[in-house]
Amino acid sequence: MRLAFLFLCLSLFIPDRQGQAQINRRSRTPQIPPPTILEYKPRSTLIVPEHEVPQAKFPAVDFHGHPPALNSPGTIQSVVTAMDELNLQVMVQARGSSGTALTRQIQAVRAAGMQDRFVFFTTVDLRSIGPGSGARITSQLEEDVTAGAVGIGEIGKGFGLLTRKADGSRLQMDDPELDVVWQTASRLGIPVFVHTGDPAEFFEPLDFENERWLEMALFPNRRFNDRSRFPEFNELMEERDRMLERHPNTTWVLAHMSWYTQDLGRLGELFDRFPNVYAEVGAVLYDLGRQPRFARDFFVKYQDRILFGKDSFQPDEYPYYWRVFETEDEYFDYYRDYHAFWKLYGMGLPDDVLRKIYYENAQRIIPNMPTNGFSGEN
Repeated sequence: MRLAFLFLCLSLFIPDRQGQAQINRRSRTPQIPPPTILEYKPRSTLIVPEHEVPQAKFPAVDFHGHPPALNSPGTIQSVVTAMDELNLQVMVQARGSSGTALTRQIQAVRAAGMQDRFVFFTTVDLRSIGPGSGARITSQLEEDVTAGAVGIGEIGKGFGLLTRKADGSRLQMDDPELDVVWQTASRLGIPVFVHTGDPAEFFEPLDFENERWLEMALFPNRRFNDRSRFPEFNELMEERDRMLERHPNTTWVLAHMSWYTQDLGRLGELFDRFPNVYAEVGAVLYDLGRQPRFARDFFVKYQDRILFGKDSFQPDEYPYYWRVFETEDEYFDYYRDYHAFWKLYGMGLPDDVLRKIYYENAQRIIPNMPTNGFSGEN
């Protein structure tokens, strides 16, 4: 009995072989100077089938387009040339403009004969909100829609995060002064495209457990972890959700899939709660491509609620999206290493899902969408 008790006591203090091996690995140090995080770029020796996808399989609508200002024939033609090479049929100019800046672009696109290739969103001026601001914004919104705007957005991340009211307080996303604006969008039948916050990791401590450490270290303006200056990530999302809840008849599109791509289940709960809410995939490919099976199932389940969008207009980056969505390739690079130090995998989405994400969902929620060019396939 005493011997058994002794062995039991020893087992509590002596790790098993596997546990000891884990401790040894953690405690070992390299025998040569290690590289920095910027220097370590291992070359993969994996040889697997590769399928480059230079063009989308079906004509696509870029819901989150940020081309340069489309106010000259040369700029318009250069953007259209790049779109043709990618099989982008329509681009939403989501670099929101209003008044003369908006109408100048609309007129330039029409004069160039490219009115079937672009649609325009207007913006809303959220600076110094106070009593009467909602009526002012609504008046300009109606003028811009009359001039040809077909949506609001992209409303930038400053909304709720940085923008201040006339009294100096932070403009919360569910501020009642703005209710009339979202009600007007519903009445006009136009979507509201809103970017809320940034990746949740940007709101967390900048330590070596934060998988966005490199990006935060490179870009100080992406650090929102100072609670004396910024709300918590979840606090911001709760404000946004109260705004959505108050306006069930408004069509909302959440930029960057609400920054929930590291937790798609949470986005699914949001979709289930708000049937009038959509999301677009701009700048979150790094998360989708590292969970291809779960992401595929999610896209199939919510195929009527997801829109293609790219965000920054870099033509050489679009094919990464086509490859993740259309192929089942394994272990290939993402286009920005400071977003992700991991590799991507293809989701292999079915054709009917691709069509909805690439263009059918956008055609359903954007009024007066061009219809030319969507009948053919590559």
